[in-house]
Amino acid sequence: MVAKKPRIVIIGAGMAGLTAANKLYTSSSFNDMFELCVVEGGPRIGGRINTSEFGGDRIEMGATWIHGIGGSPVHKIAQEIHSLESEQPWECMDGFLDEPKTVAEGGFELSPSLVESISTLFKNLMDYAQGKLNEREESSEEVNFCKLADKICKICPSNGGGPGKLSVGSFLRQALNVYWDSVKEQEQIEGCGNWSRKLIEEAIFAMHENIQRTYTSAGDLLTLDFDAESEYRMFPGEEITIAKGYLSVIESLASVLPHGLIQLGRKVVRIEWQPEAHQSSEHGGAGRPVKIHFCDGSIMSADHVIVTVSLGVLKAGIGPDSGMFNPPLPTFKTEAISRLGFGVVNKLFLQLSSRHDGRDGDYSKFPFLQMAFHRPDSVWRHKKIPWWMRRTASLSPIYKNSGVLLSWFAGKEALELETLSDEEIIDGVSTTVSSFLSQPHKQLNSNSHGVCNGKEKSVDENRVRFAKVLKSKWGNDPLFLGSYSYVAVGSSGDDLDTLAEPLPNIDTLGSAPLQILFAGEATHRTHYSTTHGAYFSGLREASRLLQHYHCVGV
Repeated sequence: MVAKKPRIVIIGAGMAGLTAANKLYTSSSFNDMFELCVVEGGPRIGGRINTSEFGGDRIEMGATWIHGIGGSPVHKIAQEIHSLESEQPWECMDGFLDEPKTVAEGGFELSPSLVESISTLFKNLMDYAQGKLNEREESSEEVNFCKLADKICKICPSNGGGPGKLSVGSFLRQALNVYWDSVKEQEQIEGCGNWSRKLIEEAIFAMHENIQRTYTSAGDLLTLDFDAESEYRMFPGEEITIAKGYLSVIESLASVLPHGLIQLGRKVVRIEWQPEAHQSSEHGGAGRPVKIHFCDGSIMSADHVIVTVSLGVLKAGIGPDSGMFNPPLPTFKTEAISRLGFGVVNKLFLQLSSRHDGRDGDYSKFPFLQMAFHRPDSVWRHKKIPWWMRRTASLSPIYKNSGVLLSWFAGKEALELETLSDEEIIDGVSTTVSSFLSQPHKQLNSNSHGVCNGKEKSVDENRVRFAKVLKSKWGNDPLFLGSYSYVAVGSSGDDLDTLAEPLPNIDTLGSAPLQILFAGEATHRTHYSTTHGAYFSGLREASRLLQHYHCVGV
C-alpha cells in the first residue's frame, strides 16, 4: 500500500498564497513529498493586487508602489521579468508633476515656501515617530527637535488603550500646538476669505494628516499606535510603480504552477480542524485532520492549510455568527485579531472631458492639485463641497499629460465613496475642483498681508468636467472587507506575531501539528500593510512546512 502524500491547501491566490505555493512547488523535494492546491474565492488571482484599464491607461485598483527598491523582493522579481519599463506611459512613472499646486479653499494658491515650512514640520514629526531621525546622523537642529518631541510624547494624553498608550494623531496635534506657541501670531490676511496664517498652516497640516491616513489605512490617526510606528520598516531607495503592472509579478509567481493547481471561484465558508488528537470529523477524509467546506457544499480534506485571507475577513470570521473556524480559534488568537486595526483605502479615477480647458486632447493644464480645506467648524466652508471630498488631500494626473486623474480616500469617506453613483461622484468632484481652480488665484506667501484682487468667475463658467469614473470597493468586497492592516492603539507588534503563530500550539500533546498556518501582510511584524510583507509571510509558512518534513534546500 502506497502511503498518501501530505496534502497542503492554500486559501487565497494573492501575493502571500502564490509565494507560498511557488516556494513549495519549486522545492527540490516537492514532487516526492506533497500534494498542493490553491483555492481562491474570487474569479481572478492577485488578491489586493488588481491591475486594470481605464480611459486607455493601465491603472492599479489595489497595490501601487514598490516601497523602496533596496532589498525588496518585489523589485527583484519585477527586474527579472522586465516589468519596470514600458513603451507606454504609466501611473506616476515619471514622478509626480514638477511641483504640486497647493490651493486653499476659495481658490487661493499658496506659495511653495509657506507649504514647505509646514510640510517639513510634518515630515520631521513622522520621521521622529518612525525612528528615522535616530537612524541618521542628526544636525544640531534635529537634536533639538528630538528633545522637543520627547517632551511632547510625555505630555500627550493616552487614547483609551491603557496607560501610556499614545496615538500618532495625538502626538501630531500636540506638536502643532507647541509649534504655534513658539512662533509669533501672524495678522489676518485681508480679503482672502478670512484665511489667517494659522488657519492656513492648520489646513496644510490636515492635508498631510489625510495623506498619512491613506498610507496607513487608519481612518482616524487617533486610532494609530505611536509606539508601533518605530517598528515599521521600509526598504531604502526610491518608491516606484511597475510599468507593466503589479499583476505581472503575481503572474510570474503563478507561472511555475501546473494548470489546475489554482482553483478559482472556490469560496471557503468553514475550516474544520482538530485541536486535540481524539477529535475527529464526521466526514472522514482518510485521517487528514483539516476539512475545508466551500460555499457550493463541497468539502476538501487536508493535512495542512495556509490561510492567507485578509485581516478583515478574519475579523468577520471570529464573529459570533460566523463559524469560519470549527472549533473556534483559541482566545489568544482572536484577541490579537480583534485588537489589530484594518482600514479601508479606496482609489477614485476620473477621466477628464477633453474639452475641459478648451483644447481637445490637451490635458497639460490640469495640475498636481493639493487641496487645503477650511476647518469643519468654519463658516467659510463652501456649502456645495460634499463632506466625503473634504478629507481627500489631492487630485492629480496619473502621469504627466494624462487625461486620467487619481484621488485617494480613507476611512468613512472611502466607504461612502462605494455607495455613491457615478453621477454623484462626478458632481461632487467637479464642484470641489472648480471651486479651487476657477478662482483668480492670488498667491499667498509666508509674508502676505495682501488683498485678493480680480473679478471672481462663476464656478459653472469654468467648471471642470469629467467623462467617466472608476472606483475601487475594497471595504464592501466580502473577499477582503478592507484594504490593509495597521497597529491600532491598544494593540502592538506582538499581536502581529501572535497572528502568525500556527495551530495547534506546538505544546499541544497528541495533536497533528501545523494544521492551520497563517500568512498575509497582517502577519508580518515590520512589513505589515505591504506586498513585500505578504511575500515574506508566504515564504515563512512554506519554509515552516518544508522544515517540518526535513526537506533539503529550504
